[in-house]
Amino acid sequence: MTEQYVTEQGDTWDLAAKKVYGEEKYLDYLMSNNLNCLNYFIFPAGVSLKTPVLPTGTVNGVPEWRIKSK
Repeated sequence: MTEQYVTEQGDTWDLAAKKVYGEEKYLDYLMSNNLNCLNYFIFPAGVSLKTPVLPTGTVNGVPEWRIKSK
């Protein structure tokens, strides 16, 4: 089940990633799961973002979600 994060006024992608996943480096994962919100740079309050669990596997040190499926 996909969880959600509801933004606070002034949130940015990296700040939301830190709040949800504990590190800013997951902002691209958060963005890739919320393509409908890419027009935001700074969020207003009340935007619901999908926050699926991070994948655990890696391939050659690269997370699976970074590998394009063939």
